[in-house]
Amino acid sequence: MGDKARTHPGAAGRAQAADHPASVRNVVLVGHSGSGKTTLVEALALTAGAVNRAGRVEDGGTVSDYDDIEHRQQRSVQLSLVPLEWDGIKINLLDTPGYADFVGELRAGLRAADAALFVVSASDGVDGSTRMVWDECAAVGMPRAIVVTHLEAARADFTEMTRVCAQTFGGDDPDAVLPLYLPLHGPEGPDGHAPVTGLIGLLTQKLFDYSSGEREEHEPDPDRLPLIEEARNRLIEGIIAESEDETLMDRYLGGEPCDVGTLIEDLEKAVARGVFFPVLAAAPAAGGARQGLGTVELLGLVTGGFPTPLEHSAPRVTTVGGAPRELKPCDPDAPLVAEVVKTSSDPYVGRLSLIRLFSGTLRADQTVHVSGRGLADRGHEDHDVDERIGALSTPFGKQQRPVSHVIAGDLACVAKLGRAETGDTLSDKDDPLLMEPWEMPDPLLPLAIRARSKPDEDKLSQGLARLVAEDPTTRLEHNQDTHQVVLWCLGEAHADVALERLRGRYGVQVDVVAHRVPLRETFGSRASGRGRHVKQSGGHGQFAICEIDVEPLPGGSGVEFVDKVVGGAVPRQFVPSVEKGVRAQAARGVAAGHPLTDVRVTLRDGKAHSVDSSDAAFQTAGALALREAAADARIHLLEPVAEVSVLVGDDYVGPVMSDLSGRRGRVLGTEQSPGGRTLVRAEVPEMEIGRYGVALRSLSHGTARFSRRYVRHEPMPAQVAERVRAGVLSA
Repeated sequence: MGDKARTHPGAAGRAQAADHPASVRNVVLVGHSGSGKTTLVEALALTAGAVNRAGRVEDGGTVSDYDDIEHRQQRSVQLSLVPLEWDGIKINLLDTPGYADFVGELRAGLRAADAALFVVSASDGVDGSTRMVWDECAAVGMPRAIVVTHLEAARADFTEMTRVCAQTFGGDDPDAVLPLYLPLHGPEGPDGHAPVTGLIGLLTQKLFDYSSGEREEHEPDPDRLPLIEEARNRLIEGIIAESEDETLMDRYLGGEPCDVGTLIEDLEKAVARGVFFPVLAAAPAAGGARQGLGTVELLGLVTGGFPTPLEHSAPRVTTVGGAPRELKPCDPDAPLVAEVVKTSSDPYVGRLSLIRLFSGTLRADQTVHVSGRGLADRGHEDHDVDERIGALSTPFGKQQRPVSHVIAGDLACVAKLGRAETGDTLSDKDDPLLMEPWEMPDPLLPLAIRARSKPDEDKLSQGLARLVAEDPTTRLEHNQDTHQVVLWCLGEAHADVALERLRGRYGVQVDVVAHRVPLRETFGSRASGRGRHVKQSGGHGQFAICEIDVEPLPGGSGVEFVDKVVGGAVPRQFVPSVEKGVRAQAARGVAAGHPLTDVRVTLRDGKAHSVDSSDAAFQTAGALALREAAADARIHLLEPVAEVSVLVGDDYVGPVMSDLSGRRGRVLGTEQSPGGRTLVRAEVPEMEIGRYGVALRSLSHGTARFSRRYVRHEPMPAQVAERVRAGVLSA
């Protein structure tokens, strides 16, 4: 593949708008934090001629000029698009964060891409989260390749790394994960480490030397060929096993020599179909080198082996009313269907929407229909509006290069879409359509915040709305019980970025406060109370007396009010007033300030005055009666309980179940899941799982996932309730 790619790029590797879907490749880079994804993107940009040797583009920016937060934190926190051109093909590289807290950005990249490059560090190996993403790609048949980086590390071993990749990613067919090239090592240095200076193609048996800073092709010494014979034979057999030509294996086994061109063609087809996964090595250019090791080969793989958008079926499309709609795959002349995969704010341009076109052609200043569905529970309103888009551009770092139009299969940035949010669909205004949304991880780490000052309070609502519109993996909650503003995030790093964006991008200073779970109160025994509200201070007085009985009810019953007054002791017009007073007091709580629930309040007697009784007087009497009843009864605190489902590798089931038990959890059962994983179900008090996502990541080394759903409120253990009342524990 890379063997037949050109050695020297054209005058400029800057990618503009594509003119046909067949000339586009959309590739997402996947790998754990620190695996070298961004460095690899920069190396590919240098080889493609998109940047100079100092890593800068013509207008002064760099490929790594991303968010200021990324510079401060020294890691990627958002999806970034870097378009390149190689051999007349536009390559949209989607660089994703490797840290688990930013998995929403990874999901967006997977949605926008047609193939994936899994970047694996030769010194660190393959982590559990990368394996999980590989399995997800396998489930949908996404074509994949593996790039081994950090070959310069002292303990790097390419051969061992390819064996690990075959074992980890190959599943039942490890021969589907094989290297296309073997690295060539130079002389050993003082530390005993021999650096990688070139590659030898297993199919063509050509040597590609990078030691001079330029890729130079040579015929290998004859004594090298026996060293690659075993690896070459395995590669040929692996390609033939996945070939669509069923006679090729018979000819090979019969001793007939295989044509290299035919093998490369079959290899490309197998990669594009997602049944063969080549392993390549890559390293950035050193010193003043023009090309990084393996970058030409990798660009050749992307252009020759990865599928075009024409080969990638679009997500399901419906009308806004829900009726299915069939579209021709990736047709520039078909109705417009595009999706917003990322939303960001630029200090100079304003809101920018990164879109992937699945059908049709989009032009600058065009009026489109914006449809959004399915994220109302995260603070996103459903909407169907027409909007006129602004300029279209292709990004490169912080630079935006204007284009006049974008065709199906390509990606671009759209300015001035004021209502569109991440996950929304753009379509023709006269033919509104809606794309099936992609799966978003649930934010499960609560961050309770409050404005630092009155000016901040005025800006907080708008700042949070913009933040949630940009990032659908956050959820905004205005809790009516605790009166807290809660921003739900995916983890601590995700929360830190959200707070920094609030401060830096929207100018809102906030303080983080302890998150409170919504507790309830209930009566632990029957009780009676008498509310007497009698006042005479000149003029019209106040007179109301009522007597009530209170008894506990089963969980989930709420507050039930029963009228059993006989003989008109409380006039009929004032009975609703007593109920209103009782319910108002129940909402305020009777002991620790938490709402009262699961009780039956029976009004059994009372007194009224023909002149001084009033609606307000009986409301007050009802509230007083409930407080008096509570003073003579056992009041229990009720805490919310959630059902927690944890999907974890079999090796970590024991620690996870032990940890859940330590959180006062009750394990309900376990179920075996595919891929050597187990689903653990348990009921756990919500007070104990506020930061469970952080603990679970540590317990499982980032390989477990969990979900939660509210089940009920139930009595809190006495010793825990006492600590809550004393303020030792935060509820």
